[in-house]
Amino acid sequence: MHADLFKDRVNFILELATQLHNSGTTVNRLEGALERVAGKFNLVVNIWSNPTGIMISFLDPIKGEPYTITRVLRLQPGETNLGRLADADAIAEQVLSGEMNIQQGLVNLQVPDKESGLANKYFRIVCYGLASAMVVSLFPRTGFADLLSSFGLGLLIGLIVQYSSVHTHVNDAHEAIAAFVITLLASLIASFIAPLSLQPVIISVLITLMPGLMLTLAVNELANQQLVSGTARFAGAVMVLMKLTFGSMIASGLVLLFNWQYMSNLDFPVLPQWLAWFMVLPGSFALAVLFKANKKDIPIAMSAVLLGFALMKACSLVPELVNGKLPMAVFISALGVTMVSNLYAQKFNRPGALIRVPGIILLVPGSLGFTTLNVVFSKDISGSLDLAFSVIAALIALVAGILFGNLLVSSRRYL
Repeated sequence: MHADLFKDRVNFILELATQLHNSGTTVNRLEGALERVAGKFNLVVNIWSNPTGIMISFLDPIKGEPYTITRVLRLQPGETNLGRLADADAIAEQVLSGEMNIQQGLVNLQVPDKESGLANKYFRIVCYGLASAMVVSLFPRTGFADLLSSFGLGLLIGLIVQYSSVHTHVNDAHEAIAAFVITLLASLIASFIAPLSLQPVIISVLITLMPGLMLTLAVNELANQQLVSGTARFAGAVMVLMKLTFGSMIASGLVLLFNWQYMSNLDFPVLPQWLAWFMVLPGSFALAVLFKANKKDIPIAMSAVLLGFALMKACSLVPELVNGKLPMAVFISALGVTMVSNLYAQKFNRPGALIRVPGIILLVPGSLGFTTLNVVFSKDISGSLDLAFSVIAALIALVAGILFGNLLVSSRRYL
């Protein structure tokens, strides 16, 4: 009887670990959550995790050595999935409170995602377009041609992502393929159809593939002394940036080879400033869908994106917060988002990540990293050093804001 209970508890923790890892949970939060569950089960666990695997040893302190077991899980790097995270958290809470038995909890954890229908895939493609249009509207001196081009090219990014998710032989190179196709098509539009602010359009379309959030999580893990995981995640983010840069540089080389001449956009009207606020609404909805939030959590994720955007806009009204060597606006925005996410976790006993992740997405420096590598490959050493410093400063400010936010308002939860 005791052996069966021990086995059920071990299997539940292993499945919970898999679900949290696949949801993109950072190592320190994943390990903290598993240790909390194991403690409630009266088990002693030692956990070692990284972006591609988890190793857990279990010990029943009452029964001793006969009830000691070690399991190794080989996993693919997780991606942000707020729906799976919220579901796993709710199931774990129900099991720990006695509302659900362990066997039923294990079955519920193993239920596949609900977003695999064909209609949902088409809808997600539209969301890639909306997210791209929102981002380009945030750049200064962009026009309606940039907005429409970003939306159309964003749809193409969605198609490429969906195709690569089904055809695994393309998946490892889909970032480079996407960057090549988008840079070439954007250059084609800017040369023969309508004048564009080329770099903002390319960045806004590729923003959903840029590893800004991955870079932030990596530095956050390093700051929490998770050295192996943080280093591995950082290396993975740099590799994604290099793929994007390589694809974009190849396309730029072809443009030079064909001698395409970009049309001037100096005489075209720019987008009104109020449009950025308007575009954040559909854009935040698109990001919530791309983060795979549950339907009931979409308003929460949208509110978080709006919160991060509003804090950045408010900080931009104070020149001292924007023009300094350190991006204090990013620090203050990250601090505010983190504090709100922790208060939400305390009040509603739900994962703070539902607010924290969408809230910082407009603050992460993925586009700066992409621009830096482009400048490096163009052999502009001084320019690349300035941009590299900007990336590092933005990362430090963002992670510091998250750390101080956790210090000022404890979440009392690990997720």
